Amino acid sequence: MVVEIGISANNCPECGGSVLNNPERGETVCEICGLVVNERNLDMNHSGIRAYSKQEKDKKERTGSPMSVLMPDIGLSTVIERRKIKNPDLKRAAKWNTHMSWEKRNMLLAITELKRLGTILNFPDRVKKAAIRLYKRVFRKNLLRGRSINGMVAACAYYVTKQERIPITFQEILEESSMESTIVKKCYKILMQEFDLKTQIMDPISLIPRYRVELGLDMEIENNTVGLLEKFIKKNSICGKDPKEIRAGALYLVAKLKNQKLSQKEIAGIIGITEVTLRSRYKEILNSMNFFS
Repeated sequence: MVVEIGISANNCPECGGSVLNNPERGETVCEICGLVVNERNLDMNHSGIRAYSKQEKDKKERTGSPMSVLMPDIGLSTVIERRKIKNPDLKRAAKWNTHMSWEKRNMLLAITELKRLGTILNFPDRVKKAAIRLYKRVFRKNLLRGRSINGMVAACAYYVTKQERIPITFQEILEESSMESTIVKKCYKILMQEFDLKTQIMDPISLIPRYRVELGLDMEIENNTVGLLEKFIKKNSICGKDPKEIRAGALYLVAKLKNQKLSQKEIAGIIGITEVTLRSRYKEILNSMNFFS
């Protein structure tokens, strides 16, 4: 943030030096000795400015933190400072104000977990907001009774990443959420059934650039693998097949054709499949080589 510093016409009463006006902090400070000459100055920059659009209105507003669905109370709650209260009735009110309802505690735990997942896996803000909105729908429908909060958060995050076509796998979310796969899968199944959601199929091509970097391959391998998968998907049905198995087989096939020293164990370990599955998909794509003609 750029802070504009202006020079005041007055001089410092302590040393007689020139003073600087800092409108961001609302202070007038001596340039030489650092004495705060005035503080809590009024900000007149926004006075008399009329707002004709939402953008102008948002720019004019300057008090309080912005509202966000990524906060348990959307940023609207007020915290009462208890230390300076002498009236016993007000102290009692401030004490009760710190008590949180089950809904607020639940949302606090869920949003904290979602932010942690989002930070580790680099979720865009739109994914975080969509995931917490979906979680709130789950909470309002009383689907959390007897179920894990973190498991449901992981399921909501996974669904939104698939819907937004974010190249993050279920295994990655599972590893970072520290939840058992059976719990997250049950929560995901509940989402699909109760809200009549459609399962999004992840594009096998979406993660090719990422795996290419992790395997230390060049751009030619990536381009050839993408072209191979596009032709394979166009000519063959991939319904019911795991996308990561298909991309692993395609990467291994192209690496062999380009004489790259890349073992099956390396590819299977990076992508997260077994070597047996890798060989099966490799042979399947190899037997369909006639689509190049």
